[in-house]
Amino acid sequence: MADVLLYHHIQGLTEGVRAFADELRQDGHTVHVPDLFDGRTFGSIDEGFAFAREAGFDAIRERGTAAAGELGPDLVYAGFSFGVTIAQQLAQTRPGARAALLISSCIPVSEFGTAWPDAVPVQIHGKEGDEFFQEDLPAARELAAGAASAELFVYPGDEHLFADSSLDAYDPEAAALLMERVRAFLAAV
Repeated sequence: MADVLLYHHIQGLTEGVRAFADELRQDGHTVHVPDLFDGRTFGSIDEGFAFAREAGFDAIRERGTAAAGELGPDLVYAGFSFGVTIAQQLAQTRPGARAALLISSCIPVSEFGTAWPDAVPVQIHGKEGDEFFQEDLPAARELAAGAASAELFVYPGDEHLFADSSLDAYDPEAAALLMERVRAFLAAV
């Protein structure tokens, strides 16, 4: 079983993110979900960004990194959208990373180093028509092509946070397929 550190998206630690973590726990995985917004959740992406801008993106990312520091090195780093920025950085730079799950976002590998670590499998998920993921898709394709063990899954539709069951953007069919793929990925790492 995997030890997963899951970072929430820009709307906060929503019930949908908690439910996603609970599904993984039902499979026997240990899932840590730090609340980087101190209990605040937001009704829209814009509201979440406004909060993060005011709080300071770097300060929030530092809180996420500190949460990893409290855990052992053998972690699967996972993130939804904004949370991917922390998860991907740790997967690329923290010794002992076990794997990475990048949902609805992907940062160019060059942001955190020269190459993706060969020993760290990665799985990337996003919607083809999602305006945010479209910006990240070239980086996702480059990562998938350059990593020793990588999978990129692009789903039809344009919802950004489609795997969060508590939001209007939720797509039950795509979210179920994502979860099936995540379960297979975690079983193999």
